[in-house]
Amino acid sequence: MSQADARLSVLKTYKLYVGGKFPRSESGRVYEVTAAKSAGGAAGRGRWLANAPRASRKDARDAVAAARKAVAGWSGATAYNRGQVLYRVAEMLQGRREQYTAEVADAEGLSKAKSAAQVDAAIDRWVWYAGWTDKVAQVAGAGNPVAGPYFNLSAPEPTGVVAVVAPQESALLGLVSVLAPVIATGNAAVVVAAEERPLPALSLAEVLATSDVPGGVVNVLSGRTAEIAPTLAAHQDVNAIDLTGADAELARELEVAAADNLKRVLRPSADPGGTDWTADPGTGRLTAFLETKTVWHPTGSLGVAGSAY
Repeated sequence: MSQADARLSVLKTYKLYVGGKFPRSESGRVYEVTAAKSAGGAAGRGRWLANAPRASRKDARDAVAAARKAVAGWSGATAYNRGQVLYRVAEMLQGRREQYTAEVADAEGLSKAKSAAQVDAAIDRWVWYAGWTDKVAQVAGAGNPVAGPYFNLSAPEPTGVVAVVAPQESALLGLVSVLAPVIATGNAAVVVAAEERPLPALSLAEVLATSDVPGGVVNVLSGRTAEIAPTLAAHQDVNAIDLTGADAELARELEVAAADNLKRVLRPSADPGGTDWTADPGTGRLTAFLETKTVWHPTGSLGVAGSAY
């Protein structure tokens, strides 16, 4: 046996991502993640990939606390700065393209070529949302005509802490498509990764941690969706929830829990065929978690310097 054959593989240890750090689950629990049934043909079917941390309700509460702490600084940053930060994430995703191609292939049972196309689309999607950070105010804001000597201006503001139930069927492109617009508009996110395909999401956390995204702006939890999501839906310090990755029964349960503190809710797609994540995303998700602030200001010269302009 050669020395190379005698080496033990250095297996990757996946962890949660909370507050810019990588803790193990508070409960110490893990669960097995295996390759998709079509990955690698018959030889690769059901192949063990890793033990992913199984987040507890305590982990979910810790993630919300971290997100709340990060909201003020992130929402207070200039839109241009947020765009630069998001673009840096895309740069780093591009640098790890081969890693993500392999992870998506295992997670979704795709060929290398199809997996690479998914990764490229995810990178492009991140760049697309990075470009929207300093433009969404022009789309969602307005100067409103009023009957009186006033300026009446409406401007978008972030909702706050947004819980995101990531798509179950699209481990990277779908995840990026729901996460990027949340943080592009100044919100902080707590993400529940796809239950059976969490590894691309947990690896994305490594990119976020080594880019310029402040700790707590994005928090990533893996585990049983039906265990973690209800805690987030009922949490009084979560302002909104995206139910994209919840099935119909769980979505109804989460929506009822979210009503307790009047959370803004984005319902899952009603299309039985699922969401086409490769389609043009439009601006719907950019405006889904924005509030509108309207300001009145008198026109004319009222003794206030510059009040007419």
